[in-house]
Amino acid sequence: MSERTGIFQGADPFEIARSWLAEATETEINDPNAMAMATVDADGMPNVRMVLLKDIEADAFVFYTNYESQKASELDSAGKAGFVLHWKSLRRQVRVRGLVEREEGPQADAYYHSRSLKSRLGAWASKQSRPLSSRTSLMAEVAKVTATHGTNPQRPPFWGGYRIKPLEIEFWADGAYRLHDRFQWRRENLSSDWVIQRLNP
Repeated sequence: MSERTGIFQGADPFEIARSWLAEATETEINDPNAMAMATVDADGMPNVRMVLLKDIEADAFVFYTNYESQKASELDSAGKAGFVLHWKSLRRQVRVRGLVEREEGPQADAYYHSRSLKSRLGAWASKQSRPLSSRTSLMAEVAKVTATHGTNPQRPPFWGGYRIKPLEIEFWADGAYRLHDRFQWRRENLSSDWVIQRLNP
């Protein structure tokens, strides 16, 4: 394997990802933590949508959503997902594939309570991914849950986090003449050691 230097250097891929995200926070205009997440439905048909990465833990990537949404149904059914973080300003990306588990404990409560009140009420009001007759009906539902749950709503039982534990992480940086630098970290299972290799662009 080629020696990894510069932005690719380090023994911990999660630390490298945190470092790249911190750099992107300084250069990206909007949502440096936006990631395109891919799932598959029961028929194997893929779905991709943007979600916001909220934490890079010691061994996982965490985001939050409605557990009754289509994405949650697909995550729960397959138990696997992939995502890519792409930063145009840095000309870099991180690709991840791995296993999924729910985060619906105190950590999910803490993140929910860190959100704005309108976002917390919106989580109660939205029946995510399901048909909606009009925006007016959605705003009426927001008013209804505001009256019901007040100014300090608890986390809905149908809303929480997911933790993606990678089996593969790829770090990619743009290179001259389309000769990009790519390093893949791969492991057979979550308790295995990482195998690192450089990939052709």
